[in-house]
This record gives sequence, structure tokens and C-alpha cells, in this order.
Amino acid sequence: MTRIPEHDRDIMEKAIYLPMVLIILNRDLTVVQNSPFKLKKPYLELIEETMKDVQRELGEAKEYMKKNKLKVIETKRDDAFTMYLFIYKGYEENHNYFNPRIRNKVQELMETYFLKKHLSR
Repeated sequence: MTRIPEHDRDIMEKAIYLPMVLIILNRDLTVVQNSPFKLKKPYLELIEETMKDVQRELGEAKEYMKKNKLKVIETKRDDAFTMYLFIYKGYEENHNYFNPRIRNKVQELMETYFLKKHLSR
């Protein structure tokens, strides 16, 4: 049983997922820049604006974590699972994440950010 309140745990998970979203978007940006697309600008702008939103949200999460003495440290990774140490106000908890779950969550976040961008226009 976890001692970490759901809100804080969600923020700590953002510190796991959002850097992964940025890595993928950065790779996609490079792919689009080097692609033979006739009109690259809309794709580049979508990716760049999404990256700004993700960076802003990640910054907010990190600031909240620092202020509230929260930390997330990756401790172990294998083919199936990644283990993280969550430090919550002095308490330590190990959390195991199934790698396909991480991938699905990152994909879900990307879809949410892209959809948010699309709907805001």
C-alpha cells in the first residue's frame, strides 16, 4: 500500500513520462526535418509547440516536487519492467512499471497534447 497521495503520485509519474514524450518528439522533429515532405512547416510547428507545452508542464511538475520534497529515481530496468524509487517526504517506496504500460501511457500523453493543439485552433 502506498503512502503517497494520488495527486502527488500523479505528479511524480509526470516526471517519468514527460521526459520520454520530449525524447520522442525530438526524434520526430528530426525525422520531419529530414523527410521529403512537400510542406514541412505545419508538422514542425505542431511538434515544436507540443514540445513547449510538455516542457512547461514538466517544469511545473519538477518545481512542485522540489517544493514538496518529492523525488523519482530509476533504479532498475530490464526487458519487461522498470523500477523507480519514489521518495516522498522522507519515505521511500519502490514502484515497478511494466514497460509496455509506460509506452502506452507516453503514447496516450502525446495523443492528448496533439489533440489539445488541434482543438485549440
